[in-house]
Amino acid sequence: MSAELAPTDLYPSRVGEAPRWLDRRDPVVHGAAGDGPLSADLLTSYQAQGFLTSPLMFSEAELAPVQAELERLGRDPAVAAMPETITEPDSRALRSIFAVHVHNPVLRALCHHPRLVGVARQLLGGEVYLHQSRINFKPGFAGRSFDWHSDFETWHVEDGMPRMRAVSCAISLTENATYNGPLMVIPGSHRRFLACVGETPAEHFKQSLKRQAYGVPDRESLAQLVREGGITTLTGPAGTVTFFECNLMHGSNSNISPLPRHNVFMVFNSVENTLVDPYCGLAPRPPYIAERARAEPIPYRPERGAGP
Repeated sequence: MSAELAPTDLYPSRVGEAPRWLDRRDPVVHGAAGDGPLSADLLTSYQAQGFLTSPLMFSEAELAPVQAELERLGRDPAVAAMPETITEPDSRALRSIFAVHVHNPVLRALCHHPRLVGVARQLLGGEVYLHQSRINFKPGFAGRSFDWHSDFETWHVEDGMPRMRAVSCAISLTENATYNGPLMVIPGSHRRFLACVGETPAEHFKQSLKRQAYGVPDRESLAQLVREGGITTLTGPAGTVTFFECNLMHGSNSNISPLPRHNVFMVFNSVENTLVDPYCGLAPRPPYIAERARAEPIPYRPERGAGP
């Protein structure tokens, strides 16, 4: 599927001299109770907070092959040399491996798991495909921070995602504790859009995947969001799954503990929200960051009795 010309930009960002608050033009929840495993109460919570966390959604036995594959990938010099592999900005420690659902059968099976796809379909109101997948390594002592940001701001500006109809899913492969750089979110921050400042440089992804400098909120706006919603630190044992809305502000601290924090991330996008030309006017980012050609719906058959 080739990119289409960008339609009217509903969320212009990086085009002004000062940050601006814009009204959200899209629903938060596109489906309804009865369309999937989430109850009406859980959908209401996601609508208000912008995220849902389900401890131990995957058992130790289910995670074992994924954890073994992660260890293998971390030791493979061929993997370290791939363009999909990102190292930390100040060392050769692994930071991320992208497009794991494309080339790795074990991780592809996890990303296509009906337990996850069922929730994504319900939240997004229909069939979904994988816009992006990655392992985020955060090794002990070496794992660096991820600055506060809304994913949608980048996906919209640099990838051409037209509307807020995507959801991220994070699966903990190790314990996410308060001390090893867990995901932090600002509840309710998804309900409006913060247009950022700064003209996007060409091939910005070569720097932003290590340390993001454009598309990050200014301090005053971020402080306002925290005054309104606070900060929630998402901790839990291996097997914990978090779904969070594409416009939710989130980030994480560096890991200065000796214990690693490894998570698998995947982004489900509605098949009715496929990418157009980037709104920044630059060339699209590589397909391992933003899927364009393989936007086919993920086959789905619900598990019996499954639900978060």
